Amino acid sequence: MTRCARRPVACLLALVLLPAGAAAQRTQKPVLHAKDWIAITGKPLGATAGAMMFLKGGNAVDAAAAMLGATATMWDVLGWGGETQALVFNPETGQVVGINALGAAPTGATPEFFREKGMDVPPAHGPLAAVTPGTPGGLLVMLAEFGRLSLADVLAPSIDMAQGYPIEAQAVSAIKREEERLASWPYSKDVFLPNSGAGRAAPEPGDLFVQADLALTLEKLVEAEAEALAAGASREEAIYAAYDRFYKGDIAQEFVRGSQEQGGLHTLADLANWQVHLEEPVMTSYKGIDVYKLTSWVQGPVLLQALNMIEGMDVAAMGYNSARYVHALYQVMNLAFADRDFYYGDPYFSPEEPIAGLLSKEYAKSRTAQINWEENDSLALPGDPYPFQDGGPNPFLHLLESWHAQAATAPQSSGDDFEASFYAGTTSIQAADADGWVVSATPSGAWIPAVVAGRTGVGMSQRMQSFVLDERAGPYNVVEPGKRPRATLTPSLALKGGRPFLSFAVQGGDAQDQNLLQFFLNMVEFGMNVQEAAEAANFNSYQLRNSFGSHESRPGRLLLNDAVPEWVRSELGEMGYDLVFSARTSGPINAIYFDVLAGTMWGGSSNHGEDYGIAW
Repeated sequence: MTRCARRPVACLLALVLLPAGAAAQRTQKPVLHAKDWIAITGKPLGATAGAMMFLKGGNAVDAAAAMLGATATMWDVLGWGGETQALVFNPETGQVVGINALGAAPTGATPEFFREKGMDVPPAHGPLAAVTPGTPGGLLVMLAEFGRLSLADVLAPSIDMAQGYPIEAQAVSAIKREEERLASWPYSKDVFLPNSGAGRAAPEPGDLFVQADLALTLEKLVEAEAEALAAGASREEAIYAAYDRFYKGDIAQEFVRGSQEQGGLHTLADLANWQVHLEEPVMTSYKGIDVYKLTSWVQGPVLLQALNMIEGMDVAAMGYNSARYVHALYQVMNLAFADRDFYYGDPYFSPEEPIAGLLSKEYAKSRTAQINWEENDSLALPGDPYPFQDGGPNPFLHLLESWHAQAATAPQSSGDDFEASFYAGTTSIQAADADGWVVSATPSGAWIPAVVAGRTGVGMSQRMQSFVLDERAGPYNVVEPGKRPRATLTPSLALKGGRPFLSFAVQGGDAQDQNLLQFFLNMVEFGMNVQEAAEAANFNSYQLRNSFGSHESRPGRLLLNDAVPEWVRSELGEMGYDLVFSARTSGPINAIYFDVLAGTMWGGSSNHGEDYGIAW
């Protein structure tokens, strides 16, 4: 029996809503079929860097690390001073491991500090927006612990690119859009506006873009590895010698000097004391599929909360992107994201997040019972997960009374600015090999416009803006020195019968887990293959609180695909939704499906952006 014979309504609607130019394959991009390895990321050149590692005999971790370095060098909505989050499936242990390489607030970053400067939230740009750099540490630890190749091998593409690569139009567009801001920071000006005084400061697409300082920094890391190996160190020890040079040696000294010169708060102790955490991820089971996410320092558990609520619904019977389906998921996301906005934060700082209660199936049932099936609930509140776990009463229940009143005080931005910040940052990386190694990563931060820290060539992160200053806006996410902000970055891995089933991630700020939820359901409930699911039309809620800028929300605002039929639009309008539209709404999803019966891998890469994959 064919998939469409099994699910005729789903397939009919998929045909209506998928791109019209998909021809016989119904998608604009083909599935990537692989037997030995697969590498997917945000740019073709980045994917090539991953493929090069496989050709050197590396595994999926080596490939992911090379893609991370290459995309950071290309400023593919991230830079080297940003943050890295990853899930790694280790076939030798059968375990999923979380990589926590999110930077932390530096010395002096307190609510009082920012309030004294007249700020309601930490800034979105500039040196005071920067947490400690996390991506170098994340790459080095992941490579040391789980890779096969040397750091010299893995950084070779990045060093080559830093010495000069033909810059792409997307980066050029960002540079030109932010030219005035970049020109105000001396080291950023040197990097991004190399033609100052020559009539056009910014490069043009296809120009060789040279980052000499960054190349030297990366060469210093390789030099540290070589010196350690020559002294008798093991492969792992040599890579950690490079780690120490970045966070405790001359690179750290120049980074801190460059930050402080431009008004940043970083100290040498901030970099030396920061560390990458190898963690046990959180998980829920959805109809026999175990879905893994990083815990409350990112928004990852929100996907698990949503799946717990949806598991009791027959979403397939509702019909793909029907009004009832859209309404059901929107209301589920209202509840899950309200919990995210209030209860998520850095688990290494008190108060302790009630993650067991939030992920309880019984808590999910209690939340689902609150759904209004006739109209949008614009006043959805965070719930109380404490009765669903051990650990005493909710210490912040009193703050929920002022939840909406507090949100109303957030400054309102224009529609264009709000939506641009809502989708800010990130790329995604997917890699897998025939030995069973799988990596799902969502690195981000230090995107253009980034403040470059001195002569390191390293741009600083802008992640400080994801903190709040007022505990009424989220008592677990108030800024504090050494603390990680609750970020949007959210890789995903799913196992079935203890073996990899699906690896998936997407860029796009607060839309990430919204798009990943729909992608997962597209495959599991609506029978789409991985490429169909990656390109399929999604919808986005703007009712959650923006993790960027002033943290505002737009209750009832709903992004739909242009192809959604008029009768669906009309019904949703009658339910109280404020509809906006776009031609492409899939999000730049990258994913790998593991065909256990055939022993092969299926790669999917959305047609939304410039994401690209290579397989063999």
